[in-house]
Amino acid sequence: MLSKHIGGRELSFNEKGFLADFAAWDEEVADAIAKEDGLALTDCHWAAIRYMREHFAELGVAAPPRKLIAAVGHDLSRRGPCNRKTLEALFPKGGCHQLCRVAGLPDYYCHAC
Repeated sequence: MLSKHIGGRELSFNEKGFLADFAAWDEEVADAIAKEDGLALTDCHWAAIRYMREHFAELGVAAPPRKLIAAVGHDLSRRGPCNRKTLEALFPKGGCHQLCRVAGLPDYYCHAC
């Protein structure tokens, strides 16, 4: 495990950069992870992040890309239909997998992505 200081707290991450404790996540943590990846989070990013966290909290698994796009696609793409390419454009270092990391989901739950 790796430790990082974010917002005055010491948080544990695995070797792939995934947060070890889902409950330790907050928006400051998401911003810090996104900055490491060169992302500036927009409203579209936050729509995907919030949906992924809600889905995981309710069902215990990451939402597959199709379900995510069906649920919040209108929030992810204001210019037209949303598809997997839209998601990959928002999270260019792995699409849904990068989304899981920024959203604070544990690595082993993100294999559906």
